[in-house]
Amino acid sequence: MALSIDLQKHLHEGAFIPAHPLALTSDKQLDEYAQRRLTRYYIEAGVGGIAVGVHTTQFEIRDPEFNLYEIILRLAMEEVEKAQLQRPFLKIAGVCGGTEQALEETKIAKALGYDMVLLSNGGLHDYSEKELIERTKAVADELPVFGFYLQPAVGGRVFSYEFWEEFASIQNVVGIKMAPFDRYLTLDVIRAVCASPRRDEIALYTGNDDNIVLDLFTTYEYEVDGKVESKSIIGGLLGHWSVWTHEAVNLFEQIKQARLQKELDKHWFSIAQNVTDANSAFFDAKNSFKGSIAGINEVLRRQGLLQGNWCLTDHEVLSPGQAEEIDRVYATYPKLNDDAFVQAFLRNDKEQ
Repeated sequence: MALSIDLQKHLHEGAFIPAHPLALTSDKQLDEYAQRRLTRYYIEAGVGGIAVGVHTTQFEIRDPEFNLYEIILRLAMEEVEKAQLQRPFLKIAGVCGGTEQALEETKIAKALGYDMVLLSNGGLHDYSEKELIERTKAVADELPVFGFYLQPAVGGRVFSYEFWEEFASIQNVVGIKMAPFDRYLTLDVIRAVCASPRRDEIALYTGNDDNIVLDLFTTYEYEVDGKVESKSIIGGLLGHWSVWTHEAVNLFEQIKQARLQKELDKHWFSIAQNVTDANSAFFDAKNSFKGSIAGINEVLRRQGLLQGNWCLTDHEVLSPGQAEEIDRVYATYPKLNDDAFVQAFLRNDKEQ
């Protein structure tokens, strides 16, 4: 199964894709109403797609004690279908685990109508790079694949340049989300894609929440067989974009327009650092990202989109001082939040 022409174009023009969080009640049961409402919020905020069942959704939704994976994917799909969107919209399902599990999840996503999978290699430290390539090929036979370079601090691993070179050669790999939070590792991916005969078929997206704006402004050039090949990071698939989403969409559209100009206004460098600073609070950078999911949920709680910042596992909580850091960035960067939009959305959503 391949992407439609319209979705291919949408992907390669650069899409804004938030990683969808999980809504829970205080006793850690699924809050279906809030879960559906989150999807509606993202649609109303103008996103170009959603990624469901990914790290921000909590990998534990797959555990037998919760068994929420298919349910969460279905709820999001139902809300997208109800919206009857007249714009291109990418529906991406997070897939992880060994080859058998990854294939099972891919088939669930395919049956539900998802367009592609974001394939995580996290936790598979016993797999060789060659085995991971074979796993990717098996998944790509079912649905288009969005590769995922997950940062080591949250369960990812470092891959060789040769791995990405071979990864880029796989038919039906249509994009790569680079999220190692590391310039050197990010460059490995881009250089490998530039060297690939499939370079024009693969869209590069940032997942580097510590460098979102600058990633979106950067074009990379490498000499390949005597010819200079260039590649830009054209969109983002980000947990950070799951909060303050409406303003972030506006910022993304401004970035796309600014990329067309001959010279870059220097104010973008300040905006870039403001966004990174906000992310440091949401993602709990000071504590090695231990509170990243709870931090995202906390912002959504403050806005009234979630009942609380609860996560499925007891260790996923705000770190000491993280709430104060969120207070700080809220006060420091008022233009980045979309509280007014959310309040209007909640009023309208309640009336329907």
